Amino acid sequence: MEKHREKEGAVHHQESKGEKKNIGMAIVAYILFFVPLLTDDKNDPFVRYHVRQGLAFLIAAIIVGIFGTFVPIIGWILFFPLQLILLVIWIMGVVHAAKGEEKPLPIIGKFGEGLKI
Repeated sequence: MEKHREKEGAVHHQESKGEKKNIGMAIVAYILFFVPLLTDDKNDPFVRYHVRQGLAFLIAAIIVGIFGTFVPIIGWILFFPLQLILLVIWIMGVVHAAKGEEKPLPIIGKFGEGLKI
């Protein structure tokens, strides 16, 4: 697998089959999932996979936030450990994208694969 720099500075990995993976946009999908959808990379299956995973992560983070805010005592106790779990899951997603892999996120990845974007 060789790295190539395109004119815009995006890092792509050249696969042996001749396909390119836009690693940069896949990583961005975990920070702001909608940004890759605003670019020409929205049709790239690799980027779309990570956009779906990033959206699933965002939904999970919102659910944990609501749970931690509005469920008295138990929600407050579990909020911090759940946030740590989400942080680990997020890091795993970014690492998978950086390696050019399409692996689902633990726990929430199957939900993300089912999203229609």
